[in-house]
Amino acid sequence: MGSFAFPYFHNYPPYFTLQPVKETRDKQVALWCSLVLQYCQHTKTFVLDVQGDSPLFVNKVINRKLNQEARVAILDELATQGRAEWMDKGKTRCLVYWRRVDEWAGAVTEFVRTFGLSDSVMTVDELSSGDDVRGTDLYGVHPEILTRALKLLEAQGKVRTFKGATPEELGVKFI
Repeated sequence: MGSFAFPYFHNYPPYFTLQPVKETRDKQVALWCSLVLQYCQHTKTFVLDVQGDSPLFVNKVINRKLNQEARVAILDELATQGRAEWMDKGKTRCLVYWRRVDEWAGAVTEFVRTFGLSDSVMTVDELSSGDDVRGTDLYGVHPEILTRALKLLEAQGKVRTFKGATPEELGVKFI
């Protein structure tokens, strides 16, 4: 994974301030939403901290950073699109779906098919960080995203889940 190439607007100071004109602001937020998804996918980031100094929201070269209001507005828009979800009521941490839940469910199904794991049982932890998933799209997936993908597969009758002591210990049997 090489370094991330930020788009042109990330070096343009006005884009680090929410624009007052609705049309301009809508375009600005759309650009930022696209950037958030691309950046998170490239860096395999699943949780964004609104108060942090991620290079996504801070450009030291031009001495600019998005304020918290702008960050929340962008992530709210992603949440409206079903591409993010707030993890707390204070809107300080956000789960980003740079792949939709159904796409992650497809990755699980493909993994099971490729490695002949029908009728086997694994935990969420094994599915996101076990030796079997190294080198696959599932390696490093946030447990919450993986759990949601498994719940979708369960609703489709493709897996059965079993509660564990922690969310990471949730068991899954591939049908």
